[in-house]
Amino acid sequence: MIPLEIKRIKTGITGLDDLMEGGFPQGRSVLVSGACGTGKTIFCLQFLYSGARKFNEPGIYVTLDERPDLIREDMLRFGWDLHELEEKNLLQIIDGSIAKIGIPSEEIFSLPVTGFDLDKLLLEIMRVSKRINAKRVVIDSIPALGFNYENENEIRKAILKLSYMLTRAGVTSLMTSEIDEASNRFGKYGVEEYVVDGVLVLHYMGVGTQANRTLHIRKMRATAHSEDLHPMVISKEGVSVHSIDDEYKQT
Repeated sequence: MIPLEIKRIKTGITGLDDLMEGGFPQGRSVLVSGACGTGKTIFCLQFLYSGARKFNEPGIYVTLDERPDLIREDMLRFGWDLHELEEKNLLQIIDGSIAKIGIPSEEIFSLPVTGFDLDKLLLEIMRVSKRINAKRVVIDSIPALGFNYENENEIRKAILKLSYMLTRAGVTSLMTSEIDEASNRFGKYGVEEYVVDGVLVLHYMGVGTQANRTLHIRKMRATAHSEDLHPMVISKEGVSVHSIDDEYKQT
């Protein structure tokens, strides 16, 4: 029997799709991990913004860490008007950043002030997804999710449930996680990398007076992908990934 061709979803990240057969496997979950300042949030919002703008694929951004108004303001630096996309139902932001401290959110979509509840978050994601016919979802971030649990066993169960439900919903999802540059883990809790279908690791390395960013596709199921470290640049247009050969040509 000839295997069915895997459907792909274009990432919108310049240079990345060529490294993994044209994009992420559709309907799968991918972990984007890296230390502080490696560009995880920009990467994920570019995935959503490009999906909406270039491919007419609505997306949901779940923020468990930073306030939505600050995110909208920061993304204007790249020319990404998130508010405009929200008005067109091509993007919606779910605010879970302040529910845990009992302060009501001013956002249209948010968690109740009674505190963080994973089941309520999933219900809100499904409700918004149905409303806008979402194709892409970003969860930012897993460590912020983990703050709501008392032990790592509960955190692992929550991550498993979140990944499973997103896959069941048929959306292509990105989840971010913090790692230490010196750690051998690819997620903060040592379980994220096993429950997702793909793992992208972002690095930020300072050499002398220069700082170099790289991207490594550590894992991508059902995909032949590059195994090299690739230079990654954050410019006024957003994130772009380069081949090693291109970098050598410029030097």
